[in-house]
Amino acid sequence: MRKQPVQQRSAKRVEQMLKACAELIDELGYDGVTTTLIAERAGVAVGSLYQFFPDKRAVVQALTKRHLDHFTSQIDKRLDWEHLEHWWHGVDTIIDIYVEMYRTIPGFSHVRFGDVIDIRLIEDGRDNNSVIAEQIAKVVAGKNNVPVESLYRQITVASDIGDAILALAFRRKLFPEEDMVNEAKQVVRAYLAGQMYRQD
Repeated sequence: MRKQPVQQRSAKRVEQMLKACAELIDELGYDGVTTTLIAERAGVAVGSLYQFFPDKRAVVQALTKRHLDHFTSQIDKRLDWEHLEHWWHGVDTIIDIYVEMYRTIPGFSHVRFGDVIDIRLIEDGRDNNSVIAEQIAKVVAGKNNVPVESLYRQITVASDIGDAILALAFRRKLFPEEDMVNEAKQVVRAYLAGQMYRQD
C-alpha cells in the first residue's frame, strides 16, 4: 500500500475497495479486474483508490495478506492442543480451515495466497508458501512452547504436500473434493508421523 489509512473514513474506503476487488475476482477472474472496476464497485473515485494502491496488483496483495491473517488467526483460535485427543486432529483442523476459506471467502478460490499472480506476492524475496509455512509454524510452536525452527521444515513440506493434493480437486478438478480433502489429511498425517518416528 502507498499509505495506511489513518482516519476511520479512510479505513472504511479501503475496506470497500478490498471487498469490491474480491467480488470482481470471483465474477471476472484476476485478469478481468481493473482498478477502474474496483473503484466503481466500491463507490469511490479511482483517484481515491490510487491514494492507497499504485495498481491492481497492490490491491490483490493487500487482499492476500488479509487472507493470510484470517488463516493464521483461525488456526490460533481453533487449535486447542491441550484438549486434542490426537495430534493429527490439529492437522485436520488446519486443512479444514483452508478448505472453508476456499469455499466461503470471496476471491480466495481464484487467488488463494497469491501464487496465481506471483509466487512472491506476499513478501518480496520469499515465496508465498514459505511465508505461509512460517506463519503456521509460529502459531503451532507458540501453542506447544517449542522453537519455531524445530517445526519450520516439517510444516513447509507438509504444507506443500497438502496444497498439491488439494489442487487435484479445487484447481485441476480431477477428483471429488471430499476425496481429496481426506487424502490430503491422510498423507500429511503419514508424513508428520514419519518425522516423529525419525526423531525418536
